[in-house]
Amino acid sequence: MLLAQRAPRPPARLPLPSQRRLFFVAAGLLIAGETIFWTVLAAVQSKSGVAALDGPVHDGLVASRNPLATALLTAVTTVTSPLWMTVIGCALALAWAAWKRELWRPGLLIGAMAATFAVSTLIKDDVGRGRAAASDFLLGPDDALSFPSGHTFGAGVFLGVLCYLLVAGRGTRTGKQSTAILGFTAAAAVTLVVALSRLYLGYHWLTDVLASMGLALAVIGIVILADGLRAAQAPRPAGPIPAEPVPAEPVLAEPVPSEPGAHRLGDHHSRG
Repeated sequence: MLLAQRAPRPPARLPLPSQRRLFFVAAGLLIAGETIFWTVLAAVQSKSGVAALDGPVHDGLVASRNPLATALLTAVTTVTSPLWMTVIGCALALAWAAWKRELWRPGLLIGAMAATFAVSTLIKDDVGRGRAAASDFLLGPDDALSFPSGHTFGAGVFLGVLCYLLVAGRGTRTGKQSTAILGFTAAAAVTLVVALSRLYLGYHWLTDVLASMGLALAVIGIVILADGLRAAQAPRPAGPIPAEPVPAEPVLAEPVPSEPGAHRLGDHHSRG
């Protein structure tokens, strides 16, 4: 009997998540952030380039003050102070650790906030830049150094790292890409509002907040790189064991009488 059998299909393999794109994003953020910071710092030290806009931007914002904007931006700068950012970050990390029963991502958030405070303090002491005229301060005196803006740096790191950790924790759910875009866009928008509040209230120069944004990008890039390296080194779960291929039902190539049937047909003719 001639039989034609269909070849069994090979078992489908589940695609493994690639870390290459994550590493490129982390490296891009780190390089971009470092480039922005060092470019702005060079401009401040040479009093050229973008530093030439410090005075005009400061004077223009001071001249444009109004009660509504003052109230809104005062609330923003109060909530995003380094003290409040630290309290909010620690409380959120503790709640996350208790709810999700994990330490890595809450630890990343706290570590990023601690690094932000340390880096900001070191740079302030090293650069030693003074603030604008105290007569332009709207919330009372502040004798701290100006470069970089601790409010902008802390808010950018907190919002950016938190957004990344939340998106990374979603896995591969549907709509992850659009959610990530919306989340990071919102984080960037809020950081810009915080930067504007520091300029509007008279406590920082334009270059202070620009340098802080660059530093925030760099720290976010380091956090993403650390999380990606940990994920790449973690043991991957074994894929599903392929099932034994089930032989396909034979397909009759050509109708041929079976052997027993043919034998009986010969017997009939012999008897006749």
